[in-house]
Amino acid sequence: MPEGKLRIVLLCTDGRSSRILFHGLSPHVDTAAIIIENPVSARQLIRRRISKLGLANTAGQVLFILFNKLLVRLSAKRIRQLIAAYGLDESPLPEEISISVDSVNSEQTIALLRELKPDAVVVNGTRIISRGVLDAVESPFLNTHMGITPKYRGVHGGYWALANNDRENCGVTVHLVDTGIDTGGVLYQDTITTEDSDDFNTYPIHQTAKAIPLMKAALDDLSEGALSVKSGILPSGLWHHPTLFAYLKSRLAGTAK
Repeated sequence: MPEGKLRIVLLCTDGRSSRILFHGLSPHVDTAAIIIENPVSARQLIRRRISKLGLANTAGQVLFILFNKLLVRLSAKRIRQLIAAYGLDESPLPEEISISVDSVNSEQTIALLRELKPDAVVVNGTRIISRGVLDAVESPFLNTHMGITPKYRGVHGGYWALANNDRENCGVTVHLVDTGIDTGGVLYQDTITTEDSDDFNTYPIHQTAKAIPLMKAALDDLSEGALSVKSGILPSGLWHHPTLFAYLKSRLAGTAK
């Protein structure tokens, strides 16, 4: 690996965690480009969930998503407090290096990666990445996952750990990307500490803040040729968006809110 800053491509969606991650890594790396995946349409997303989870579970998830619109408003003050306390930057991604693609798995994405030839591809918030994209360049793909893998693969891993009264495994993982759902080799993991004022929408702020130094450490290892896979936490499990019923049950039980 040549001396100087590692040259990366950020492959992400344009959400708060991606913006915070970019600004957190920016002084540490040379970001050649930010490839931003456009969001999947709600109709397409619902169809996929029905085919995988069934109509009843999907309906429960949609009800929770609607209910969470109220929770987001109630969480706004705490989110601002955490962003300030951690010294995070959620300002917009720089337009001059940002490129939008319809899908992370598009031919456009493959062509961009081959043209840019980054030392590493940092992934955040995209859909599952295809083998064709992973093979487009020889560089490793490193993902930030909001949960401890492989025990909490999927989404909302921090929330599910708390809901399961598994606080010691409420955290974040930086791992290598393969074609599975958060099944790549674990590079670094850390846990978070939450307070009574935290909830479903603030857990990810704690996790993102913890993820930045973990990703820096992984990139440093890559630069030094010392990238190594560590043991994750078992048993492996795949978690989805909570249904409204499941959320209310955990909230009333006092495990997670």
